[in-house]
Amino acid sequence: MEIIETRIHAVVVIDVKGRIDSTSAGPLQERLSGLARSDCAGLVIDFKQVPYISSAGFKALLIAAKHGEESGCALVLCGVVGEVRRMFEIAAFDQVFSILATRKECIEQLAAWPKPEGAP
Repeated sequence: MEIIETRIHAVVVIDVKGRIDSTSAGPLQERLSGLARSDCAGLVIDFKQVPYISSAGFKALLIAAKHGEESGCALVLCGVVGEVRRMFEIAAFDQVFSILATRKECIEQLAAWPKPEGAP
């Protein structure tokens, strides 16, 4: 798995390339949680190059979202299609996460969300 980070103003866009499984979920969780605790306004995770996600991957996303919620860094997903989308739907994670079609939509949504009181 490869993780590529791009900053667009205060929003961090993460491109994930490859499978998110029990081997790769730990490093992904560390990276996402670290970013979610930082001074970012939002975190966009692009799944367009992810062919598979396991329960360990979902756990990594949940932990990162919790850290983001605590620090005021909202987490939004895009590019969730095909088999990966089906896995989100089966596990009902499409009801837990904000999933949009494109990065642009994610960034626009993050810009419109108010920051929680006391968030950086």
